[in-house]
Amino acid sequence: MSVSDSDDEGNKPGRNSRKRGKGSAKKQRPFWQELPILIVIAAVIAALMVTFVGRPYVIPSQSMENTLLIGDRIYVEKISYYFGDPEPGDVVVFVGPESWNGHYQSVRSDNTVVRGVQNFLSYFGLVPPDENDLVKRVIAVGGQTVQCCDQQGRVMVDGKPLNEPYIKKDYPWFTDRPNAVYPAGRVFGPVKVPEGNLWVMGDNRNESADSRAHVSDDLQGTVPVDNVRGKTVFKIWPPTRIGPVRSQDPQTN
Repeated sequence: MSVSDSDDEGNKPGRNSRKRGKGSAKKQRPFWQELPILIVIAAVIAALMVTFVGRPYVIPSQSMENTLLIGDRIYVEKISYYFGDPEPGDVVVFVGPESWNGHYQSVRSDNTVVRGVQNFLSYFGLVPPDENDLVKRVIAVGGQTVQCCDQQGRVMVDGKPLNEPYIKKDYPWFTDRPNAVYPAGRVFGPVKVPEGNLWVMGDNRNESADSRAHVSDDLQGTVPVDNVRGKTVFKIWPPTRIGPVRSQDPQTN
């Protein structure tokens, strides 16, 4: 009797649970219904990454050869500068100050609709931002004095010559011709970099319109730290060029 009673009591919950299981099972949505949700989630993540973490850029000129070549795709991260300012040797992407924008042409379409789409896509890193973004190497920071040249034609910061193995080409320096006349930009300064600003130069000194080209401006060629978009850390394309972009502090001899 006791066994029969336990069997009856045991079977009832089993039957009920099976019924509840069948009733509570949810039908899975087809993929085409979930796809828009996945796209929105991916777009939000991409926008957050571009805004707070970093984004890719394309190198348009030869001013940073051979460190960066025309057509290189680089990844520029922002996180480092949340905790400190750029340092000598960093390769940074920045927005050119207003006086640097003389030859800049907008990358946006003249068509209102197309321009709106481009602006929208730029939030997700799919289209370049509509600004004069430049890439150079930090040579001196706020409070330092930069000039050129010493007796060997080297750039000096606070009176000390720099060690710059990354330079591709520079105009020759004539140690036996003290009165030699050099191209514009070969000799400059001294310039004391204001606090909160940077002195930047391209690695390809012969082909770089950098701080030297703007010494007559209000900022004496320097760039506000607030204009910096991030630090170049990696070459992501083409495959033969993939690799890190390392800082090389020229002030360390």
